[in-house]
Amino acid sequence: MGNSEKQLQESFAWSRTAFHSEYNRFLAEYKVESCSENIHGQSLLDLACGDGLMTEMFARRVTRVVGVDANGEHLAEARKRLPLAEFHECLIEDLDLTEKFSTVLMLEVLEHVIDPVALLRKAAFFLAEDGVMIVHVPNAVAINRKLAVLMGSLESCEELSPFDLNIAGHRRSYTLQTLCRDIEAAGLHTVKTGGIFYKILSTPQMDWFLKNGLWDEGGFGWGRIGGPKKDWKAAFCRASYELGKQHPEDCNIIYACVTR
Repeated sequence: MGNSEKQLQESFAWSRTAFHSEYNRFLAEYKVESCSENIHGQSLLDLACGDGLMTEMFARRVTRVVGVDANGEHLAEARKRLPLAEFHECLIEDLDLTEKFSTVLMLEVLEHVIDPVALLRKAAFFLAEDGVMIVHVPNAVAINRKLAVLMGSLESCEELSPFDLNIAGHRRSYTLQTLCRDIEAAGLHTVKTGGIFYKILSTPQMDWFLKNGLWDEGGFGWGRIGGPKKDWKAAFCRASYELGKQHPEDCNIIYACVTR
């Protein structure tokens, strides 16, 4: 693929721990929980692993984890989290491994790359015969984006914001339909789809809300007045995850489980 694309990917500042850390902490936990419901076997290839926040969580669930990322700074953080794990610094397109894995993860990757169909084919090469690939992408028609269009802060659900383009490095947006279309174009089979987290506000608004909301003061905020004490922030996030299972088309993240 060449050094120019690797340098471009390294130029984007976004990471799960550097931006909107409180929301991304909760979202990461639920992304891992959702994946855990669909993981096959005990070997897992994480494409791309970023700073290793979720890779570390996956390492508690399987016996072998291999991470790959093009961003050297992010990969250095991943190695700090998992000093004994195996990591490869390269574009996924340039990954050269002969090992096959029972689970291959592509969590929020396709929206970044030049050719998502070719990348799906490349990732499938690393799947064991009976393995599963789990693909996550941000949902262009999530409920918060539909609200943004009605408000006028987005012209369409598919519009990419300056943050999407310049910080996160997105090249495209996805719906469940377009995700499944790319999977089919790659010659692969979608066996399950779903959504993760019913996100009612934009990501920075969610992050502010989780950090500053009326979670503990016991007045007319979130929580039951006069009831037992409870971690209402965690309860809100759990409820958003469970509601998202019922309404995947409205979720922050949409996913597909894929076989060869």
